[in-house]
This record gives sequence, structure tokens and C-alpha cells, in this order.
Amino acid sequence: MKLLSTALLAAALLGGCASMTTPAPASVADGVLVGPNGMTLYVFDRDAANSGKSVCNGPCATNWPPLMASDADKPGGDYTVITRDDGKKQWAMKGKPLYYWAKDSKPGDKTGDNVGTVWHIAKP
Repeated sequence: MKLLSTALLAAALLGGCASMTTPAPASVADGVLVGPNGMTLYVFDRDAANSGKSVCNGPCATNWPPLMASDADKPGGDYTVITRDDGKKQWAMKGKPLYYWAKDSKPGDKTGDNVGTVWHIAKP
């Protein structure tokens, strides 16, 4: 009986710890990464992987809104948080910052793929 109650206590504690981690900022739908709003995410060839920086700022970020992170968000797994030029935080996956495309109008749209041959759908 003591072993069973110890096992139950351990399971409860581990379950509590799991709920304290930051949830992944993106999920997979139809083989592509999507943000919490269900919209397709993209990566930019001009962003150097693992640089901790986005080169898409100003008007670029108007067309390609970043997948924003809060100051409280913590990296986990393949996801990291970078600091943008304006000091705000952005999610990156495998070192590449993640963006939405302003011309996608509903979940499932993928109209930003290969724009200017430098924008691509983010894949897991």
C-alpha cells in the first residue's frame, strides 16, 4: 500500500511539473507549422539560423508579422526566443525566426510559400 501511495504521489508531482512548462508556440497541421491562431508559419532565407536575430523589421514585419513571444515565455525543445531590433520577443524554431504572412486570410492558407524565392512554409 505504501508503495502504491508513493507512486501516486510521484505521478501527481510529475504531472504538476509538466503543467509548469511553456506550451509549444506552434503546432503541426497538414504537415506545416501553424501558430496558436491556426495560421501558417513561415521562415525567411535571409535570417541566419541560430543568430538570435531577425532581419525582417519595419515594412518587412508589416507584411510578415513575427510569431511574438512574451517576456515570460521560455525556450523548449526546438523552440527558442529571440530579441527583435525593437526589443520585442519572437519565437524561432531550430534557430530560424517564425512569421505569419499578411496575405493569408484564414487557417490553411499557404499563399506566402516561395514569395520572392526567400520565404518558405515552416515545417516540423
